[in-house]
Amino acid sequence: MILLGKPYVSDFLVKTIRENKFPVIATKHAREMVQEENLNWISEEDAVAQIMKNKESVIYSNSENNIQWLQENASGSLLPGQIALFKNKIRFRELIRTSFPDYFFIGVKYADLRDIDPENLKFPFIIKPSVGFSSIAVHKVDNSLEWHQVLDDIEIEIEDAQDMFPKEVIELTEFIIEEFIDGEEYAVDCYFDKEGEPVILNILHHIFSSAKDVSDRVYYTSPEIIEKHKDKVQDFLQMVGRKALLKNFPAHLELRITKEGRINPIEVNPLRFGGFCTTGDLSFYAYGINSYEYFFNSKKPDWDKIFLTRRGKQFNLIALDNNSGIKVKEIESFDYEALLKNFEKPLDLRKINYKVYPLFGMLFTETVVGKNEEIDRILHSNLKEYIEVKGELVNATDS
Repeated sequence: MILLGKPYVSDFLVKTIRENKFPVIATKHAREMVQEENLNWISEEDAVAQIMKNKESVIYSNSENNIQWLQENASGSLLPGQIALFKNKIRFRELIRTSFPDYFFIGVKYADLRDIDPENLKFPFIIKPSVGFSSIAVHKVDNSLEWHQVLDDIEIEIEDAQDMFPKEVIELTEFIIEEFIDGEEYAVDCYFDKEGEPVILNILHHIFSSAKDVSDRVYYTSPEIIEKHKDKVQDFLQMVGRKALLKNFPAHLELRITKEGRINPIEVNPLRFGGFCTTGDLSFYAYGINSYEYFFNSKKPDWDKIFLTRRGKQFNLIALDNNSGIKVKEIESFDYEALLKNFEKPLDLRKINYKVYPLFGMLFTETVVGKNEEIDRILHSNLKEYIEVKGELVNATDS
């Protein structure tokens, strides 16, 4: 069964559901997001009955906004507990503590953050909501001089985010402070099959514009990335799956890999692939892998065969987050056509309502491995060159 909800449902996902006749739970939010009768809609009552009858029901959710429905209606299964385990970063760290005994982390109530003496903390560290989404209220702190400014920034971000997502997605009353992990950051889409065996569907390199950048602007995947890391990622997933008793369970992971090849987890996002239908859809554009079909049909990628026609190619996911500093109420429009002209091979553009969510859209592109000029440019751009402010066009010289 599939749970659909805000903030975004891609045409690709809807097409996949329609062609495979995957059952979709007819929640209020699903009906609002997809107004198409020609789907295999099932009532909430029938869905709950199926879950109660089969404790290992196969469920995919496109959005963490659906967590509340699962917590209220899947109480007879392991799902509510597993979701809570992964959504709370403190509980997740406690789950894997024995595998990472030297890793430093503490949980702190938001109300108590300003009472902390930063001199007692281990720098550098990352501070973020214990229950969070995307890079909202996530900061790297390099020294004690930055501490109070970071707290001021978090306060502003909390005000902006409170009405954007439900508390099951972002809970801003508790934060985790954890050591900064050296190494490159990666995202992984996977699922655990009915036997609990993990199946990797994609591995993407998450790159940043600077040491202080914590945004989600650019991820990219290639055969070389997957070949280099899939075996050790597979081993890590098996450890997590055993500890959390995962079966018939899709997930999106963020992790860091050191130069020595050691994996350090950042977070596990339950029952979904990348948010806003990103990484799950990109796998099809990149490798011909329909992640949703692979999950529901327990298919495994034949990487050797897939890579035969993908050598030398890189597939990029670009999140057009509004880092311009321009307030939404001042923006007249965003020039998507001008944006596309700066990319040699755009694959798909998904426009997002930037008046509701803090990004203009998602862009998939293809480039040649090693030819990174256009990716470097968008990674460092503040997007002002594409923004028309009410009454004037923004001067983009400082982008």
